[in-house]
Amino acid sequence: MLKSIKVADYMTRRLITITPEMSVNEAIRVFLEHKISGAPVVDENGRLVGVFSESDCLKGALEASYHGTEIGPVKEYMSVDLQTVTGETSILDVAEVFLADHRRRLPVLEGGRLVGQISRRDLLRAMDDFSRRHTL
Repeated sequence: MLKSIKVADYMTRRLITITPEMSVNEAIRVFLEHKISGAPVVDENGRLVGVFSESDCLKGALEASYHGTEIGPVKEYMSVDLQTVTGETSILDVAEVFLADHRRRLPVLEGGRLVGQISRRDLLRAMDDFSRRHTL
């Protein structure tokens, strides 16, 4: 049953993270280099302080263009209204969050520490694995 599959079984543990002080242009280069569409933002202590996405990059570029200024640092555009899950969260519960809130990824915390990230692609892998095991 899909409800029994946990986030910890499919989450990405080796994360690409960015910092709040990083320029948006640097973050764009990180996204392109690693072929990712967003990343957790961590402070100097490794504490999760936000999430930064391609949409946030576009928001920064539009705002800077509108005001005739340079794009500021990541901290000016990152999302700080964070939704997180734990490794014990069911992938079905995560799927509901993704659909209801139009999210693509969620940080995974254990004891307040960032330990991974679960994405839509991770859920698709879980569903594919499940269907292969249960249709044979």
